[in-house]
Amino acid sequence: MKKQDRLARIDKFISPYRITSGKNFALDDIDPADTHGLGSERKDEAKDLLLKGVQWLAELQDKLYAQDNYGLLLILQAMDAAGKDGTIKHVMSGVNPQGCQVYSFKQPSAEDLDHDFMWRYMRCLPERGRIGIFNRSYYEEVLVVRVHKEILQRQKIPPSLISKNIWDERLKDIRFFETYLARNGIIPIKVFLHVSHKEQKKRFLERLDLPEKNWKFSLNDVQERQHWNSYMKAFEEAIRGTATKHSPWYVVPADNKWFSRLVVAAAVVETLERLELNYPKVDADKRKELVAARKSLTGADS
Repeated sequence: MKKQDRLARIDKFISPYRITSGKNFALDDIDPADTHGLGSERKDEAKDLLLKGVQWLAELQDKLYAQDNYGLLLILQAMDAAGKDGTIKHVMSGVNPQGCQVYSFKQPSAEDLDHDFMWRYMRCLPERGRIGIFNRSYYEEVLVVRVHKEILQRQKIPPSLISKNIWDERLKDIRFFETYLARNGIIPIKVFLHVSHKEQKKRFLERLDLPEKNWKFSLNDVQERQHWNSYMKAFEEAIRGTATKHSPWYVVPADNKWFSRLVVAAAVVETLERLELNYPKVDADKRKELVAARKSLTGADS
């Protein structure tokens, strides 16, 4: 199958989940259990497609690294137990570690709180030629901070600057920042793993029931679950305020991990493929150098 045909198929597959304008977006429009018509009986087929996607991604990442012009920033946001860690593990399994950087952002340090809210994230942006992955990101500043407003009080912002419009202002800042990144060749892909309230409960219970998953359980996760509706509103507002053509959101149904991983892999592959990546071409002087090297290696003394 020709590359353009493959890309057309990928685009058709992921377009229902790509949000490029938040004007009329609503989270309820996307079912967390959706599998785009792929029933559970096609689960093995989906896993095979993911494997092929991972191989394709590895080839593109090699070109990205060699060309050294673009960088890719993959942002993963979700409620707890939605599958962020597993998505990174499975989708990026074929990528050369030398060209990939993963950052998980926990509670801010005292040093972080002495800077603006974007500071610690900007320090971790990917270099050209690399894929950077943010397991949670600066979007936490309009999600968890919005839900737990007491966190905002610890950020040392002058009181006169904390207005009723602060969340709209932060979303505007983020939108401008992502435009800046795209204009500099750092391409953002933002993924919201959309898990249902019911499925999250099931996964929490698995962490309690299975000894090998006990370590994943945190009482704080259950406490945060009590704020579910507030988080859903915050996610919806964040997506509405920052979804653009150059920095889209992918709202990925996440009740079925095998499906969500396939969608994320497809989104990353399509984004990289449309950059028209190529290995650098060597100039005349370099070609002479290569010819000389070949003669040396194939000479009589070798």
